[in-house]
Amino acid sequence: MQRIQITPRTDWQQKVETAGLLFHTLEDGTPYWDESAAYQFTAAEIDTLEAGGNTLQEMCLAAAQHVIDNKRYAELDIPAEAIPAIEWAWNSEPPALYGRFDISWGGAASGQAPKLLEYNADTPTSLMEAAVIQWSWLEEVGPKLTTHSFLPFTAAKPDQFNSLHEKLIAKWRDIGSYLVQPVYFAALDNPEDQLTLTYLRDTAQQAGLETLQMFMEEIGWNDEQQAFMDPDEEPMRSIFKLYPWEAMLAEEFGPHALTSYQSVTSAVNWIEPIWKTLLSNKGILPILWQLYPNHELLLEAHFEGPQSMRNYVRKPLLSREGANITVVRDNATVAATEGSYHGRQIYQALAPEAIFEQRHPVLGLWMIDQECCGLGIRESSGLITDNFSSFVPHFFLP
Repeated sequence: MQRIQITPRTDWQQKVETAGLLFHTLEDGTPYWDESAAYQFTAAEIDTLEAGGNTLQEMCLAAAQHVIDNKRYAELDIPAEAIPAIEWAWNSEPPALYGRFDISWGGAASGQAPKLLEYNADTPTSLMEAAVIQWSWLEEVGPKLTTHSFLPFTAAKPDQFNSLHEKLIAKWRDIGSYLVQPVYFAALDNPEDQLTLTYLRDTAQQAGLETLQMFMEEIGWNDEQQAFMDPDEEPMRSIFKLYPWEAMLAEEFGPHALTSYQSVTSAVNWIEPIWKTLLSNKGILPILWQLYPNHELLLEAHFEGPQSMRNYVRKPLLSREGANITVVRDNATVAATEGSYHGRQIYQALAPEAIFEQRHPVLGLWMIDQECCGLGIRESSGLITDNFSSFVPHFFLP
């Protein structure tokens, strides 16, 4: 695993916009899509990441079953009223689509296994960047990469760990018969969410599904029909929502989202299903450590304080984009972020150092249909990955 300096394409902004990425530069002019560098892997390292993602998926599903069997919802601050819907959805297996493991790893040379930081199982973003933008970059730049002196003398064509687009279309085709069409796609009105939402809608359309797109706040509720309604007063039966379940449950119509699961007349297929709240919650990390102590893919984690750890990260059960994170080294705070996420915290061991040219990469392993099939890399200059962190492409040599 190496971080390679590369000259960006002269018209890269236009090219990524043509491919669909309009949100490519931050407000201060810093590139969000950063093709001035790329991460190079060996084929064996990609195999390690793929196997790690598949193993973590199995472990997380087992951990969710453990939470349900042992009624450990309170430790995750799951509201009591949500439990029946969670258990119904878990046992009934309504359609689920995707997720992203965030991993810290310095490559094979580090002598360490990849380490799980957290699982974005409910509302992961940066999907289009991973599935489409970095692939189109490789198709254009890939043939030129072999001329760089950092590559070994080989005729092998650079490849990418990326079958996301094909897997998404195949998954939509697979679950299409379980969905009442049209499938609605809803999110908040912000560039990042809308980018991911539009891309996912496109993959559903390519799979032959009828779709409609709207904002979350446009979803209404009709008491008489006991159904969620679109702006045209049509009942909604299949909804992909890029909006966290914990936020939905806190809103006025949250109770209806719960009852709609088991409604005879107005059942809604919510994607992602509500059982994903068990895995998108950082409380699953201490539970994983309890179930699989000292597993090479896990970092030590606890609910009640750092225990004997001197180097650790304190995280709220629910937080996004690096908010409310505290990094402690030798029992002293070395980095911290503010935010609106409070409540119960977990304590997770600080991952082994992975720094490349003063940049800290987080490897996003994408899961589609329970299978690890793609990699996207976000990197930052500091210890905490946030919404200002850039996306950097990758490749490997077969």
